[in-house]
Amino acid sequence: MRSIIKDGQVVTDSWTVLRPDEAGQLPEVASERDVVVPFAIWKAEPAMWQNRAGQVAVWLAPDDEPAELATHLASFPLVAVDFPAFTDGRGYSIGRLLRERYRYQGELRALGDVWQDLVHYLWQVGFNSFEIKEGKNLEDALKGFGTFSERYHSTWREPEPLFRRRNSRHENVA
Repeated sequence: MRSIIKDGQVVTDSWTVLRPDEAGQLPEVASERDVVVPFAIWKAEPAMWQNRAGQVAVWLAPDDEPAELATHLASFPLVAVDFPAFTDGRGYSIGRLLRERYRYQGELRALGDVWQDLVHYLWQVGFNSFEIKEGKNLEDALKGFGTFSERYHSTWREPEPLFRRRNSRHENVA
């Protein structure tokens, strides 16, 4: 089992992320293992996945539409979003939509090309777990939570932009 960052802590992860091979086939895994499958494959046969002994979660590719998952969200303990390249920001929008528009309350994981420089921003839009890119240090990635002490814009975690937070501080003092 590998380690991930979840809610600001390094923890051992029990989930196995399944990625299709070049032929589009998923690797074989024991039915009692907890798996994270591509949303496109899950939605082709949802009943088959629901009959597994282990838990099932889905991961969204950058071009997947989170609205298609909305009616099923409550049944997933974990939803992951893939970041195939750190320059692809669509996953940030997917994460924020899942939290704000679709009110997803479960574990929201970033996976793929994820490391220290992205952790702060991903945390702000609602991700609470991070599968750090192979070759990157988890302890270094934890430092990403403390990259900035203030944010100008509103985020899922801090809905008030800085100017409103400052105004309310001044009103409370006056």
